[in-house]
Amino acid sequence: MRIDGFDWDDGNWPKCAKHGLSKDEIEFALLQSSPLVLPDRSGSMEARYNAVGKNDAGRHIFVVFAFRDREDLTLARPISARYMHRKEIEAYERSKKA
Repeated sequence: MRIDGFDWDDGNWPKCAKHGLSKDEIEFALLQSSPLVLPDRSGSMEARYNAVGKNDAGRHIFVVFAFRDREDLTLARPISARYMHRKEIEAYERSKKA
């Protein structure tokens, strides 16, 4: 997965911020933590992806995002992001071991 940068604006940032995450945490989770990325099955008109990554402190983060092509760059546009709940983390960790 290639990400050259991020597409933040007043449309997507407030949706992510309301769950207490910072832009740095979300960007770290997508760029630095080798996230698990799967296609989103929500039925959106655009291709969206779900990612499970971690912030730099190791806390699990769930991010829904889409790609935007701008000039020769591939930008990730986070749509929603939140910290994962304990049961989600446990299920994720079990699936990694299986």
